[in-house]
Amino acid sequence: MSKRDYYEILGVTKTSTEVEIKRAYRTLAVQYHPDKNPDNPAAEEKFKEAAEAYSVLSDAQKRAAYDRFGHQGVGAGAGGGFDPGFSNIEDIFDIFGFGDMFGQQGKRRTTVQRGSDLRYDLEISLEDAATGKDEKLRIPRLETCDECTGTGAEKGTTAETCVTCGGSGQTRYQQGFFSVMRPCGNCQGKGQIIKSPCKKCHGQGRVEKEKTIEIKIPAGVETGSRLRVTGEGEAGVNGGPSGDLFIVLHVAAHENFERQGADLYAAVPVTFAQAALGAEIEVKTLDGVEKLKVPSGTQTGTVFRIKGQGMPNLGHRGKGDLFVAVTLVTPKTLTKEQRKLLEQLAEIEDVDFSDESFIDKVRNIFG
Repeated sequence: MSKRDYYEILGVTKTSTEVEIKRAYRTLAVQYHPDKNPDNPAAEEKFKEAAEAYSVLSDAQKRAAYDRFGHQGVGAGAGGGFDPGFSNIEDIFDIFGFGDMFGQQGKRRTTVQRGSDLRYDLEISLEDAATGKDEKLRIPRLETCDECTGTGAEKGTTAETCVTCGGSGQTRYQQGFFSVMRPCGNCQGKGQIIKSPCKKCHGQGRVEKEKTIEIKIPAGVETGSRLRVTGEGEAGVNGGPSGDLFIVLHVAAHENFERQGADLYAAVPVTFAQAALGAEIEVKTLDGVEKLKVPSGTQTGTVFRIKGQGMPNLGHRGKGDLFVAVTLVTPKTLTKEQRKLLEQLAEIEDVDFSDESFIDKVRNIFG
């Protein structure tokens, strides 16, 4: 029976680089590995076929011979002395999901594990974001059991070494020519068996508790800002370090201000008389009230800048600015005197609606 082309098997071309060939093989190796396809002869055959193709195409001399003479150039035993193409044993275990079982140079598995990181979403007001504040949070998390001090075993007892794996937490699995390590099924990869579990934590070594954490929110934070509190995540396993607590901030929408970076934007109403004659008006800021001079002839939509009345620059000195847009307010009801005065004004006012600036404003309104 004729053999399939090695390039075809891996789904690559003759111009593919070593990296592309290695990537293609890894994909097939994961897909057809016997661990993922138990009792599937077709998958096992494809796995071996891919391994044979890679053993040739990953070797520069063998590949050159294959490109020139085909299967005859590499001989029938191309798969002999098979090198799966990984630099060391850790590469193999990393591909098939066992990478965490080894440290450097295949050291024995350790059951010490770092605790999980935690996330807490916190909503604050724009005022609090501007000034910063101290906050107390109640965080539910897993903490080391104080009854068994994290061992998981009842007081007066200890965990026993697993006889199946000898305490390593792993067993060797042989499939044809390929050998991998699996977490021990007897001890679930822990390397120890607890025959008398702690009644408080049920052998887990950790219990769920709620802790109050005090944090300081710096001035200038915005939605998406993250605060990291080291060591305030969940407790580690078997003496491992605790994880960290990440607080994600959300700044609530404000009724008066819109925020863009360190700058604030607001609208302020003015009367026709104030806009026409000019006036000094009061503008609300996050800190209080500021005076703003509105020059005579101010048009609705005119924007004024009040320096230094925006948000603090997080991590930097200074503050942003407050931009105020003037909005002309038309009264809904008029007194007799107001109506009379406006009628007199209407008789004498002279507005040139053909003025280019006016036309440009109209165009802007309608896009």
